[in-house]
Amino acid sequence: MQLCVRGQSNHIIDCKEEDTLGSIKERAAALEKIPPELICLFNSGAPLNDELTVGQLSSFNLDITVPLLGGKVHGSLARAGKVKGQTPKVEKMEKKKKK
Repeated sequence: MQLCVRGQSNHIIDCKEEDTLGSIKERAAALEKIPPELICLFNSGAPLNDELTVGQLSSFNLDITVPLLGGKVHGSLARAGKVKGQTPKVEKMEKKKKK
Protein backbone atom coordinates (compact mmCIF):
# COMPACT_ATOMS: atom_id res chain seq x y z
CA MET A 1 0.00 0.00 0.00
CA GLN A 2 1.23 3.52 -0.74
CA LEU A 3 0.51 6.77 1.07
CA CYS A 4 0.84 10.14 -0.63
CA VAL A 5 2.31 12.57 1.91
CA ARG A 6 2.26 16.31 1.19
CA GLY A 7 4.64 18.57 3.11
CA GLN A 8 7.31 20.93 1.74
CA SER A 9 7.39 18.46 -1.15
CA ASN A 10 5.34 15.40 -2.10
CA HIS A 11 6.47 11.93 -0.98
CA ILE A 12 5.21 8.40 -1.55
CA ILE A 13 5.60 6.08 1.46
CA ASP A 14 5.23 2.31 1.11
CA CYS A 15 3.51 0.77 4.12
CA LYS A 16 1.25 -2.03 5.35
CA GLU A 17 -2.31 -1.71 6.65
CA GLU A 18 -1.14 -2.67 10.16
CA ASP A 19 1.43 0.18 10.36
CA THR A 20 0.59 2.88 12.89
CA LEU A 21 0.59 6.55 12.03
CA GLY A 22 3.31 7.05 14.64
CA SER A 23 5.72 5.05 12.47
CA ILE A 24 4.50 6.85 9.33
CA LYS A 25 5.07 10.16 11.10
CA GLU A 26 8.67 9.20 11.89
CA ARG A 27 9.33 8.20 8.27
CA ALA A 28 7.74 11.40 6.96
CA ALA A 29 9.77 13.46 9.45
CA ALA A 30 12.97 11.86 8.16
CA LEU A 31 12.00 12.70 4.57
CA GLU A 32 11.16 16.31 5.46
CA LYS A 33 14.18 16.65 7.83
CA ILE A 34 11.93 17.82 10.69
CA PRO A 35 11.80 16.38 14.24
CA PRO A 36 8.79 14.00 14.49
CA GLU A 37 7.44 15.68 17.65
CA LEU A 38 6.83 18.90 15.65
CA ILE A 39 4.79 17.25 12.90
CA CYS A 40 0.98 17.04 12.84
CA LEU A 41 -0.64 14.68 10.33
CA PHE A 42 -4.02 15.42 8.75
CA ASN A 43 -6.27 13.26 6.59
CA SER A 44 -9.17 14.94 4.76
CA GLY A 45 -8.78 17.99 7.02
CA ALA A 46 -9.01 16.03 10.29
CA PRO A 47 -6.04 15.64 12.68
CA LEU A 48 -4.78 12.09 13.20
CA ASN A 49 -3.68 10.22 16.35
CA ASP A 50 -0.44 8.23 16.37
CA GLU A 51 -2.29 5.09 17.52
CA LEU A 52 -4.43 4.80 14.37
CA THR A 53 -3.46 2.29 11.71
CA VAL A 54 -3.15 2.94 8.00
CA GLY A 55 -6.14 0.65 7.35
CA GLN A 56 -8.41 3.01 9.32
CA LEU A 57 -7.75 6.03 7.06
CA SER A 58 -10.55 7.36 4.87
CA SER A 59 -8.11 8.24 2.07
CA PHE A 60 -4.44 7.60 1.38
CA ASN A 61 -3.47 11.28 1.17
CA LEU A 62 -1.82 12.76 4.25
CA ASP A 63 -0.92 16.39 4.90
CA ILE A 64 2.00 17.41 7.13
CA THR A 65 1.73 20.63 9.11
CA VAL A 66 4.19 22.19 11.54
CA PRO A 67 2.80 24.62 14.14
CA LEU A 68 4.30 28.10 14.01
CA LEU A 69 5.86 29.54 17.11
CA GLY A 70 4.02 32.60 18.35
CA GLY A 71 4.82 35.34 20.75
CA LYS A 72 4.26 38.92 21.66
CA VAL A 73 3.53 41.24 18.75
CA HIS A 74 5.56 44.42 18.53
CA GLY A 75 4.98 47.48 16.40
CA SER A 76 2.01 48.53 14.37
CA LEU A 77 0.33 45.09 14.39
CA ALA A 78 -0.16 45.39 18.14
CA ARG A 79 -2.05 48.64 17.62
CA ALA A 80 -4.18 47.47 14.71
CA GLY A 81 -7.76 48.65 15.02
CA LYS A 82 -7.00 51.14 17.76
CA VAL A 83 -8.23 54.61 16.76
CA LYS A 84 -7.77 56.49 20.04
CA GLY A 85 -4.37 58.03 19.29
CA GLN A 86 -5.16 58.85 15.66
CA THR A 87 -8.23 61.06 16.01
CA PRO A 88 -7.61 64.73 16.83
CA LYS A 89 -9.25 66.35 19.86
CA VAL A 90 -12.13 68.67 19.00
CA GLU A 91 -13.10 71.40 21.42
CA LYS A 92 -16.69 71.45 22.63
CA MET A 93 -18.92 74.10 21.08
CA GLU A 94 -20.51 76.73 23.28
CA LYS A 95 -24.29 76.53 23.58
CA LYS A 96 -26.36 79.59 22.78
CA LYS A 97 -28.34 81.01 25.70
CA LYS A 98 -32.12 81.02 25.45
CA LYS A 99 -33.96 84.32 26.03
